[in-house]
Amino acid sequence: MTRWTPDPTFYPSPGQAATAPPEKLAYVAAFDRSARRPDAIVVLDTDPDSPDYGRVVGWTDLPHTGDELHHFGWNACSSALCPTAPHPHVERRYLIVPGLRSSRVHVFDTQPDPRRPRLTKVIEADELADRAGYSRPHTVHCGPDGIYLSALGGADGRDGPGGIAVLDHTTFDVRGRWEADRGPQHLAYDFWWHLNHDVLVTSEWGTPSMIEDGIVGELLLGRRYGHALHFWDLATRRHVQRVDLGDQYQMPLELRPAHDPTRTYGFVGVVVSVEDLSASVWLWHREVGGDGWAVTRVIDIPAEPADPADLPDLLKPFGAVPPLVTDIDLSVDDRFLYVSCWGTGELRQYDVSDPFHPVLTGSVRLGGIVARTAHPAAPDEPLAGGPQMVEVSRDGRRVYVSNSLYGAWDDQFYPDGVGAWLAKLDVPTDDGGLVPDPRFFPRGEEFRGLRVHQTRLQGGDASSDSYCFP
Repeated sequence: MTRWTPDPTFYPSPGQAATAPPEKLAYVAAFDRSARRPDAIVVLDTDPDSPDYGRVVGWTDLPHTGDELHHFGWNACSSALCPTAPHPHVERRYLIVPGLRSSRVHVFDTQPDPRRPRLTKVIEADELADRAGYSRPHTVHCGPDGIYLSALGGADGRDGPGGIAVLDHTTFDVRGRWEADRGPQHLAYDFWWHLNHDVLVTSEWGTPSMIEDGIVGELLLGRRYGHALHFWDLATRRHVQRVDLGDQYQMPLELRPAHDPTRTYGFVGVVVSVEDLSASVWLWHREVGGDGWAVTRVIDIPAEPADPADLPDLLKPFGAVPPLVTDIDLSVDDRFLYVSCWGTGELRQYDVSDPFHPVLTGSVRLGGIVARTAHPAAPDEPLAGGPQMVEVSRDGRRVYVSNSLYGAWDDQFYPDGVGAWLAKLDVPTDDGGLVPDPRFFPRGEEFRGLRVHQTRLQGGDASSDSYCFP
C-alpha cells in the first residue's frame, strides 16, 4: 500500500528527531554459537509503564542454522526525505538482517504486530555473490536511493575485496555492487556518509579468513589487519583518498559521522594499538586549507595491568587487559560520544561539543575480562563479556548495551563463556552522566541460551538515520 504522507518516524533534521517520542520496543539480534539452533530476532519491552518492561515480549526464529546474526538495520529512515533522491512514501517497517557466516540476508516485516516480526524474504548467498560479487554481509544503512549493505568477503567467501552492495528499496533484490572504482581499497567493515557533501567513508577490519576463527596473533602483531580510512565520491562511486592511521593502530571499525548535515567530521574507534594495547578514537575532518581529508587521534584509553593468571591465553604474555574499543555511538545532537571498552568492561561517555577535544563525562563498568563487574540489579552475579554494541535513543536519554562481540572472538577473550545480557543506562542530566537502570537487565535464560549482539530501537535510534536538513 502506498503511503501518501511520510512515515511519522522520519524527520528532516536531527533537531526534530531528538524530539521524537520514546521507543516502546527494542529489536535484538541473537545467535547460537554452536550453530545447532536457529538464530532469532528478539523483541524487548522498553516502555517503563508496561508490566513487561525489560522483558522479552517477542521472538522470531530464523529458518536455518549457522547464520550468526550480527549487525542489522531498517529498510528506510529519515534519509528518504532528502531532496536529491526522495522516497517519502516508504515506511520504516522492515528489518534487513544479514547472517555474517551464512551470507544470507533476511527481511523481517514488523507489521502488523511489532512484537512478532515476520520473515518475508531471504536473499540467498548466491544472489549476493552473483549480483554484487560479495559475501559475509555486515552493516546495513538505509540510503535515500536504496538499501546499502557492506560485506567483508568476495564472492563465495573469498578473501576480498570486500565492499558495498545495494538492495532495492521495494523488492529487496540485490541491484549490484556499489563501487565503480575502488582504487586501493581491499579490506572492508563499516561505511557512512555526508549526504549533502557527496562523501562516503569506509573503514577496515579483515577478510573472512582473518576473522572467522578468531583473532590471529601473527596477523595482529604483523600489523596485517585494517588500519586506514577510505573516502569516496558518493555520486560517482569512485575512490578519492586513503588515509592511513599508522599500522600499529589495528582495526578502525565503527564510523559515526556528525548528524548535522552541514558538518564534515566524524569519529572512528580503533580496537587496539599493537605497541601498548591501548585503544583510541579518531576524528576525520577536512584538511586545514585543503580539499582532502585528515584523521586526528582525539581519545586514548590505556590498557590496565593484570595478573597473567587471570588472563586468557592470548593476553597472558602481555600482563594487561586491553580496552578493546569495539563500538562507538554518537548522540543525535552530536553532543555525546559513547565508547565501548569490551575488554575492560567499561562504557565511556564523552562530551564532544568540541570534537577535537573530547571531555570524559560519564563511565559505567559491567563485566570485563578480569573485573567481571556485576550489574546493580544482580550484585551477586559476576558478568562475562562487557559493553559491546551500544545504541542511543533519539532524545539521548537512554543507552542500551549488549555483551557479545563475535562468536569466535568471544571464545578467545572469555574462554569460560561470555553469557548473554543486555543493559539499559540512563543519562540523568543535560550535562551527561550514566546510571544503570535496575529495572532493565534481561539476561541468561531469558535469551534461551543465545548470545546477543546489536540492538535497534522501534522508530529509529542514533545510528539508524542520516539527515539532509540542519
